[in-house]
Amino acid sequence: MTAVHIVSVFQIILAILLIGGVLLQQSEAGLGGAFGGGDGFSSGHHTKRGAERTIFISTIVIAILFAVSSISLLLL
Repeated sequence: MTAVHIVSVFQIILAILLIGGVLLQQSEAGLGGAFGGGDGFSSGHHTKRGAERTIFISTIVIAILFAVSSISLLLL
């Protein structure tokens, strides 16, 4: 396998993990939370703890790895 194939497979795996991480995160309270409405819990003042924090940080790391693999695939 060439380097392009290896990075492509790695990128597919990262894409699947990224989709899963985004879908597992807590959803906001509809469109009201996106525009600043809603109660204190949905307005962004909620502290992430435990598994929620782990999923959040993991999603950020996976997104960074996905971006780096995309750039490396562009350069190969």
